Amino acid sequence: MQLAQKIIIADDHPLFRAALKQAVTQAVPGVEIVEADSLEAVQAAVESHSDADLVLLDLHMPGTNGFTGLVFLRGKNPGIPVVVVSGSEESSVMKRALDYGASGFIPKSSPLDVIAEAITTVLEGEEWLPEEVAEGVVDVTEEDQKFATNLASLTPQQFRVLTMLTEGLLNKQIAYDLNVSEATIKAHVTAILRKLGVHSRTQAVIAAQRLCVDPPKTEMG
Repeated sequence: MQLAQKIIIADDHPLFRAALKQAVTQAVPGVEIVEADSLEAVQAAVESHSDADLVLLDLHMPGTNGFTGLVFLRGKNPGIPVVVVSGSEESSVMKRALDYGASGFIPKSSPLDVIAEAITTVLEGEEWLPEEVAEGVVDVTEEDQKFATNLASLTPQQFRVLTMLTEGLLNKQIAYDLNVSEATIKAHVTAILRKLGVHSRTQAVIAAQRLCVDPPKTEMG
């Protein structure tokens, strides 16, 4: 007997998670759905459900902005395909998502039957983009690709620290929020700089921001 497929839906908007669940159920009868509302939650979900068949990932959630979450998730769990579902619908954003390891990109404005078609396509091993997305969009630069590879080498805690650095927090503020010593944060920062191949916090933040994507104008990001 074939096991039911398992899909993780990662989005911090309950209403959109409900819409995605409807599309997933339509595409995959009998599917098991796991929900997550932050990058930390989706990491935990992937660890608990390493047999998941697919992750549907929003680009803008607590703990991530833009492609950083996608890159980190793919680096730690290369065996689970990820489809980005986002309100950031520029064709350049869609193409970059695939360059950074996504198996597809579904605009949040898509009707349910299109979302269902995209999910089915990716589960069959194909990539999926909206038909109207042009082929000629500029690819990710070699430098950005190298940074993405380095980013994927961070531990989950180092990734959290880097995210907080990009938000402008000081070591003592990060230490307080993560309930660890300031010395521990300094050690994390040193390791982050080494792994990313940069020499200062400022360089690390600038590099990470290159993977960011402006949030969509609507609240449904």
